[in-house]
Amino acid sequence: MACGTRGCKKGKAKGSAKKAIEGAMVAIVTPFKDGKVDEESLKELIEWQIKSGTHCIVPCGTTGESATMSHEEHMRVVELTVETVRGRVPVIAGTGSNSTEETIMLTKHAKKAGADAALVITPYYNKPSQEGLYQHFMAVAKECKFPMILYNVPGRTSVNMLPETVARCAKDSKYVIGIKEATGSLKQVADVIRLCPKRFIVLSGDDPTAFPTMAIGGKGVISVASNVMPREMANMMKACLSGDYDKARRLHYKLFTMFGALFFETNPVPAKTALAMMGRIPSDEVRLPLAPMSEANRERLRSVLADYKLI
Repeated sequence: MACGTRGCKKGKAKGSAKKAIEGAMVAIVTPFKDGKVDEESLKELIEWQIKSGTHCIVPCGTTGESATMSHEEHMRVVELTVETVRGRVPVIAGTGSNSTEETIMLTKHAKKAGADAALVITPYYNKPSQEGLYQHFMAVAKECKFPMILYNVPGRTSVNMLPETVARCAKDSKYVIGIKEATGSLKQVADVIRLCPKRFIVLSGDDPTAFPTMAIGGKGVISVASNVMPREMANMMKACLSGDYDKARRLHYKLFTMFGALFFETNPVPAKTALAMMGRIPSDEVRLPLAPMSEANRERLRSVLADYKLI
């Protein structure tokens, strides 16, 4: 599918190639209003994130509800994010699918729109073998010739991309530049770091493991909590990157209750509910099969937000 929605620009955003992919990267929610993407609210969220120190914007991931967006909506969100960011921080666009052909199409679009890299999930539902995973990512790399962050989240996909397979991809293609590792296993993270080339970027895919992942050689986190507490997440990652692990540890424990609260129900339902309570978006609307947060959990979340003085 061609880059056909309005506002699409060819090439990279000015200056973006100089920005390192590291630190606190927000897996940004996609605001909806009356069933449609709320573009103005998305732009306002992006501006708030950048002002708060977030190091990278990641649209159209799991938290962005990419699974229930049409191709046209998906591409428009990527384009709008690139346009709004204007090269101030990197943009890593979610482009993965359980179809290799669809993944290639969305990745080519992200490249044309001016994103800095693609976030490409392991194919879900199909349950590919390790060889199938390797062939999938090599096909995307060959066809797109665009920097790619692999995304390993077995809890959602039912398949775990093993460290040996990750290393094989990284060694066989210069376009495979990193991984969002969301198994929750520090042993797996350590194995990936140990086996992959030194240039390879390992990012935590779980907020509770962001600090320990940095301590063993990671470069950042693609974060749900950054939606709600962007400045604190950015400060924690900055402390890690500068080697100030005492400060980072304090921030980790300060944020730990929020990490849990944002998973009282399926992500991104609590994050959107929190942002609406905070007045950052006008609606906590999600798309079926996700449902609005239960009243009991809504009150639990409200209490946490109050404790953090966010409402």
